[in-house]
Amino acid sequence: MQAEYHSTDITVRGYHLDVYQHVNNARYLEFLEEARWAYFGDSIHSDYFAKNKLAFIVVNININYRYPATLGHILEVRTSLKDIGKKSVTVLQEIYLKNSDTLVVSADVVFALLDQKVGRAVAISDELLEVLNLERTT
Repeated sequence: MQAEYHSTDITVRGYHLDVYQHVNNARYLEFLEEARWAYFGDSIHSDYFAKNKLAFIVVNININYRYPATLGHILEVRTSLKDIGKKSVTVLQEIYLKNSDTLVVSADVVFALLDQKVGRAVAISDELLEVLNLERTT
């Protein structure tokens, strides 16, 4: 499954850089998180999650660094839903230099559904998929 992507732009600032004058690897995790908040912002029904004491939590990030971004670069973070299984959701995130095909970072981010009442991951229900207007892929 490769859905359409959501795009978030981030401008590289001086405080994003390391001593080698390119974006520090840990900063990319922040860029990816910022883009996920933008991606999920309109689609997550926080009232449903709060009422049912549920939360999607990141359980794994597999990230590949491809090209060094530097001061002033404008980065386009593309976020899309990659896979919905019985117990996890995988989001694909790719960071490109804006207006180019230069891939800077690619990452698979895996979420589990946490039942906050019992403190453990649970299966993703058909009801939740319906609330989110999603279909299971595996």
